[in-house]
Formats: sequence, structure tokens, C-alpha cells
Amino acid sequence: LFQEVEALVSHWNLWINLGGFFVGLFSVTLFGPWSDSVGRRPALVLPAVGMALQAAVYLLVMYLQLHVSYFLLGRVLSGLMGDYNLILASCFAYVADTTDQRSRTFRVAILEACLGLAGMLASIGGGQWRKAQGYINPFWLVLGASLTAALYAAFCLRESVKEQKPAKLFTLSHYKAVYRLYTAPERLSSRRKLALYSLAFFLLVTVHFGTRDLFVLYELGFPLCWAADLIGYGSAASYLAYLSSLGGLRLLQLCLEDTWVAEIGLISNISGLVVISLAATTPLMFTGYGILFLSMAATPVIRAKLSKLVSEVEQGALFASIACVEGLCSLVATGVFNSLYPASLHFMRGFPFLFGAIILLIPAAIMGWIEIWDSDHDYSHFPDPSLTPTDG
Repeated sequence: LFQEVEALVSHWNLWINLGGFFVGLFSVTLFGPWSDSVGRRPALVLPAVGMALQAAVYLLVMYLQLHVSYFLLGRVLSGLMGDYNLILASCFAYVADTTDQRSRTFRVAILEACLGLAGMLASIGGGQWRKAQGYINPFWLVLGASLTAALYAAFCLRESVKEQKPAKLFTLSHYKAVYRLYTAPERLSSRRKLALYSLAFFLLVTVHFGTRDLFVLYELGFPLCWAADLIGYGSAASYLAYLSSLGGLRLLQLCLEDTWVAEIGLISNISGLVVISLAATTPLMFTGYGILFLSMAATPVIRAKLSKLVSEVEQGALFASIACVEGLCSLVATGVFNSLYPASLHFMRGFPFLFGAIILLIPAAIMGWIEIWDSDHDYSHFPDPSLTPTDG
């Protein structure tokens, strides 16, 4: 019976996640570019309302004991209004609107740290609350928090788009705006960098999602055999990397360019995953978590780099595309790493972490190559603009 329930949970989780992803894929790329014209507030209100509707549907399912398929309805409703990915896209676009290029990386890192802090509080507090009172009461908090976010965005948040103008919502021009980011022939250099940075972001976030999902399974098994308290401490340690990466990023920016800060973050990530892959004792496992203290420094740098490659009126389209990439990362990570873990148990339990470390060498090489290319083609030292070589 337990195996049957596990199979059903896995089945419905797959359908719910796929439904939310594919519906959200079209809505995020619709609302994101639309917000470049009408403003960020509508793009923040809509997904918050959608997540409130999803929580309301979930509460109805639990109170009325409806069929589990209604969970899919709730997720699709949320996906139609942008879901979590649109909130991320709109928040990062809002930061890009309200910062200059010099301070943008650190402001984006603050948002990343907020994600980690929220995840840590939810994993610690939510688990204990569910154990004490069941599933229903925590969803009332989800409903209340979503409605509060919608009201705050609608009535308290100052609009960040300077020149708002009315724009049709249901038009293909919004999808074309995302497409033009990567295909505009008049800016070949920026287009290449967008593609390379997007690839680096995809690989980095996929490894992050994939390894994070396996930490608990790895800690439960032999030879670690952790109890619930140690698993809680391990989870807190993994989320603390968001805060330590924020502090490390701020300090390293005083003496290094953003790209090299990201490279140090990737070295921290790679080294930590290698240590964890070989961890056979509790001290060694926590040593791996400690080495990961700068592991989240690379993602805000890449987001900021991408933001600086497009104009002010394209930030919504850009971060909508990044949000879609992030949603794809979650699906790919679940499929690859959750399949790799049982397949590698017979020869190396920590192989998925070692595999993730090897994959991270690719974004490290991409970012280093772009930085070297930019330094080799920097013509800012030319005193006369007429002497600066052209693309031709």
C-alpha cells in the first residue's frame, strides 16, 4: 500500500508540475514584456492573486476531501496568472529599474538572499507546524501571505517604470519581444553574450536544484544515517549559504570585478560538492556545507550581467525569459538527478554531487572566456571615437 501511495504521489506531482510549467511558460512571457509598457505593479499583483487562488483551491480540496486532480486545477489557475516565476521575474525587473549598473549586482544578491531566508524559515517552521496541526492550517498562512503581497503591490509599492504607456495584453508582440532579445541582428555581440550567460545560468541553477533535492536522501542513508535533528541542521546550513554569499559578494566587490567574484563562488560550489560526494562522516558532511558558503554568489552576478546587456524597456522581457529558464531547470534537475541517484548507488552514493561539480566547470569556463574576450576587445582607451574599430 505504501509503495502504491508513493507511486500515486510521484504521478500526480509530475502532472501538477508539468501543468504549472507549460501554462506558466506562456503567461510569464506574455506578462513580462507587457510590464515593460504598463508597469511592474500589475505583473506583481496578478501572480500573487493567482497563488492565493491556488491556496484557496487546495484548502477546498482538503476540507471537502475532493479528488486529488483538483490540485492540478489550482496549479493551472496560478500558472495562468504567472505563478511564482512571474513574481521572480517582476521583482528582478523592478530592481533593474531602480538601480544603476554599479549597484545592481548587490541589489539582485539581496533578493537572492531573501529567497534563501524564506526557504529556511519555511522548512524549519512549516515542518514543525505541519507535524503539530496537520496540513490545513499552514495553507491558511499561504493564502493570507499571498493576499497580503497582492494588496501591498497594488496600493503601497511605488511604480518603477518611468514612462508607462497603455499596451494590449493579448498580442503576439510580447512573445516577439522575448524572441528579439536573442535574435536581433543589429547587436550580435550582446546576443552571443545573452545566449552564453543564459546557458551558464541554466547549468548552474539545474545543478543547484538537483543537488538540493538529494541532500536529505543522502543524509538518511548509510553511512551517515542522520536523524531528524541533524537533517534540520543540514537544511539550515544549506540555506545559510544565501546569506553568507551575500556578505562575501559585498566584500569581494571591493577589490574584484563581478565576474571574478562569480568565479570564486563557482569554485566554492564545486569544492563543496566534491567534499559532500566523498562524505562518510558527519563532520565531513558539515565541512562540505561550510565550503559552500559562497556557492550562491554566481547567480546574482549572472542575472545582473544579463540585465546590463539589454535596454531599460526590455527588462521585463529579459527576466521573463530567465524565469522560464529557471522553471525548465527545475524539471530537468528532477529528471536527471533523481534518476542518477538510484542508478549510482551500487558504485558511489555521492556520484550525483560529483557529477554536478563537473557540470559547473562549464559555466566557470563560459564566464572566464567572456571576461577575457571583453578585456581583449576593450577599446575605451582610444582618445578619438573615430579611431575605435567598428564591427565591420
